[in-house]
Amino acid sequence: MNAFYRWHNDDLILQVSLLPNAREDAIVGPVGDSLKIKVNAAPIEGKANKRLIEFLAKEFGVSRSAVVLESGHTSKSKRLRIKAPAKMPTGVALNQTLF
Repeated sequence: MNAFYRWHNDDLILQVSLLPNAREDAIVGPVGDSLKIKVNAAPIEGKANKRLIEFLAKEFGVSRSAVVLESGHTSKSKRLRIKAPAKMPTGVALNQTLF
């Protein structure tokens, strides 16, 4: 199992290393015990966190309310819960059947 994620029942818990102020939103890939993700938003007044949640909701096929920032509100290192993801982003393989 990779260290950047774990399953809690149907929910996916992700450990993310966030890179704000990127040219585009993208999942870079696993780096150590985190999934590196870059977003096109500044780390000011929660804008990068908001963009991260929007991006992950789209990538995992869930509503924004199904993506919860559990820790790391002011840090680049974050833990997020994705409630019952409907799909997997391209290039991210996690060990559990979703459907």
